[in-house]
Amino acid sequence: MRKIFLAIFALTCSAELLSHLLDLPSLHTAAKPLLLPLLIGYYVTSTSKEERSRTVLLALVFSWLGDVLLMFQPQGELYFIGGLLAFLVAHLYYIFAYRQFMTEDTSKALLGVQRFRFSFPIILAGTGLVTVLYSHLGGLKIPVIVYALVLVLMVVNALFRFGRTSLTSFAMVFFGATLFMISDSMIAINKFMLPIAYSGFWVMLTYLGAQYLIVQGLIKYRD
Repeated sequence: MRKIFLAIFALTCSAELLSHLLDLPSLHTAAKPLLLPLLIGYYVTSTSKEERSRTVLLALVFSWLGDVLLMFQPQGELYFIGGLLAFLVAHLYYIFAYRQFMTEDTSKALLGVQRFRFSFPIILAGTGLVTVLYSHLGGLKIPVIVYALVLVLMVVNALFRFGRTSLTSFAMVFFGATLFMISDSMIAINKFMLPIAYSGFWVMLTYLGAQYLIVQGLIKYRD
């Protein structure tokens, strides 16, 4: 069953990406709301009842809610704010999930100065983006800054799993979290500063890669 969910998810991802490349809004409307439910189905059928995490499921549910709300963004700014809040909650749940899916053994983990050294580029990228966008944010300065802070914390917490899970799980989750940050950064740049060519395609490509890698990495926690 898990392979069926994965295959349909891959096909729906392809449809969503094509909808942006070929400018097919009806295909986008049909495909986008199905993406996260299919990924949820894949996660559920890939894990036993004991391994399954309600925290991961909630992260995916709030991501789905954010997806749907952002579809209505052209109809009003409240939909954008609602989508922002939904993804903020999703990131918080992912932070909790990262902490849930790692061992207590810290003998190979990043500690002290190492944590600061490796997390500094992530923090710098997040604060740099907010600094560049700040004068363009208008009345959304505080919501965007809070969101950026949580987003950076999400990526940093993915980094802190190093040495406390399998290398495969760490790499997939960390790369996925980084892609999530890139995707959200492109949304912000495209909305507040300057248009990005084929922004919908690039945003969804990085976003879908992020969600899949995070979920697959957490499934492989002990591999």
